[in-house]
Amino acid sequence: MKKMENIFEKIIFSSRWIQAPIYGGLIIGSILYTYKFILELIHLSTTVTTISEELLMLGILTLVDISMVLNLLVMVIIGGYATFVSRIHLDQHEDRPDWLNKIDAGTLKVKLAGALVGISGIHLLKSFININNKDFDQVKWQIIIHVVFLFSTLMLAYTEKILHSSHNKH
Repeated sequence: MKKMENIFEKIIFSSRWIQAPIYGGLIIGSILYTYKFILELIHLSTTVTTISEELLMLGILTLVDISMVLNLLVMVIIGGYATFVSRIHLDQHEDRPDWLNKIDAGTLKVKLAGALVGISGIHLLKSFININNKDFDQVKWQIIIHVVFLFSTLMLAYTEKILHSSHNKH
């Protein structure tokens, strides 16, 4: 019976590799989003002399938005893989991110939530800049969603702080 239990536990532990193709898919998604970034940058570059300052600002905010989403993807890919699938052996690599030393599932959640607040803030800023072309209800819902993201992030961060301080005491 113990042998069966050991085999079952090895199968359970090995099942973490089912997530590996998901991280591969996210890498492909980030390549596709980078392509969109390049297209937007080319569009802005070729129309900069003919578009208004407002449209240029909206285009630049779109670039910032894409950048923040790509940062979010990098955190999910690296942090998720390292936390849930397998250790990434980069100890001696000069470009190893500092946050990778301190990453766990809770910290990753807080970082992701913070990135979502930033992305939501960019969308809200784009709406404020283009407020004349927006429906009041749409902007109202964006504000409500942003506040919910912000509150959720603060609560996640506070919860993680409590959990980490209680772990450090033991």
